[in-house]
Amino acid sequence: MAEKQIKVGEHILVPKHEIISQEEAEKLLQSYNVSRKQLPKISKKDPAIKDVDPKPGDIVKITRNSPTTKTAIFYRVVTSG
Repeated sequence: MAEKQIKVGEHILVPKHEIISQEEAEKLLQSYNVSRKQLPKISKKDPAIKDVDPKPGDIVKITRNSPTTKTAIFYRVVTSG
């Protein structure tokens, strides 16, 4: 009997994860006056980003639903571990 593969990124409770372009990343870092090392981290092995094929150093934009502002955006830098 074949096991069913579950795509974690498609689950209703998992917020949208997407990798931003290098240009967008530079604008983000400049606007907040931070470096990549200062951003919160997310592991390359995290099931939520497995489908977007992340590479260490990429910045992931996470868009969550929010009861007060409709959407809330968070950024994480991808780590190898």
